[in-house]
Amino acid sequence: MSSTTTQAVSELSVPVAWGEVKGKVWGPDGGHPVLCLHGWADNCGTFNTLIPLLPKECRYVALDMAGHGLSSHRPPGVFYSFVAYVADILRVVDGLHWTKFSIIGHSMGGNIAAMFSALYPEKVDVIILLDTFGFMPTDLKEIPKVMRQGMSAMLEYEKKTEEKKRVYTYEKAVERLSAANPTLSEKSVHILLERGLVQVEGGFVFSRDLRLNFKNIVRITLEQSLEMQSRIQAPVLVVLADNGFGATAQDANQQKIASALRQGCHDRKHTMVTVPGDHHVHLNNPEAVAPPVSDFLQSRVLSQQLPA
Repeated sequence: MSSTTTQAVSELSVPVAWGEVKGKVWGPDGGHPVLCLHGWADNCGTFNTLIPLLPKECRYVALDMAGHGLSSHRPPGVFYSFVAYVADILRVVDGLHWTKFSIIGHSMGGNIAAMFSALYPEKVDVIILLDTFGFMPTDLKEIPKVMRQGMSAMLEYEKKTEEKKRVYTYEKAVERLSAANPTLSEKSVHILLERGLVQVEGGFVFSRDLRLNFKNIVRITLEQSLEMQSRIQAPVLVVLADNGFGATAQDANQQKIASALRQGCHDRKHTMVTVPGDHHVHLNNPEAVAPPVSDFLQSRVLSQQLPA
C-alpha cells in the first residue's frame, strides 16, 4: 500500500575508483529496488516527472551515468562505452547491496539495461525499455570505420592541452540544449539543466564530459545483439513512442536492424506497447508512459511479493 502521496527525494553518491556516481533516490528504504538509467547526454533528471506517477512501494534509484550530470568523468585516456557502463552498474548495485532488482532504461540507458540483463540475468527481475529495443547494432562493414573515428577523436582531444569548455548564459544554454534535442519540451529542458550545468565565473558550462561526443569504439553486430537478447531471462516491457526513434530510422539498413530487433521481441514474448509522443515522451508527457510501466511492475514483480 502507498504510505504517502508524495515521495521523499534524496541525493545519492556511490564511490567508484575514479570518483563518484551520483543520482537521486525516491521511495521507502525497504521498497522494491528499481534502477533507472537515462539516455545519452541526459541525466537522472529525465525521470523527475515519471517516477512520482509509479508505484509508491518501490525504491527508485536514478543515476547520472559516468560523464553525465553530477557524476565524475572517466579518467584521462579512458573511452566511454556501453560495456563500461554495464561494469558501472555492477559497482553501483554492489555499493547499494542490491542482489536482485528491476531496471527502467531510456534510449542508451535501455541499451545498458538490456546488455546488463543478458550478462547478469540472475540479478534482474523485470526490464522496462523506454523508446528502445535494448540494443543498437552496427552494420559489420561499418565497424572498422566507426572504431577509427572514435580513436582519432580521442587522440586529437588529448593533444589539446587547454580544452576549455564554452561558457554560456543560462538562456543560451537553454537554446543550445533545445536545438540539440528538439523533442524536449521547454519544461523538460529546464529539468535536465538542473544537473546538466555547472556555474562558473561568467556563466555556466555543461557538466557532461566532452568525450561523450566521440564515436563509441565498442560495437556489436545484429547477430551479437540477437544472441544477447536471447540471454535475457526477466520479463521485458518495451514502451515505444509513435514518433520516437523507431519512426525515424533513416536508411534501409537501420530499418532492417529495427525490424529484426522487433521480431526478436515478439519471438521472446516481450510485452510491447506504443504510446503517443516522441523520444522523450517519458519526461515530456509521463502520464502516457506511467500506466503501462506501473501495470508491468505491479503484475510482474509487486504482486508476486509476499507481504512483510
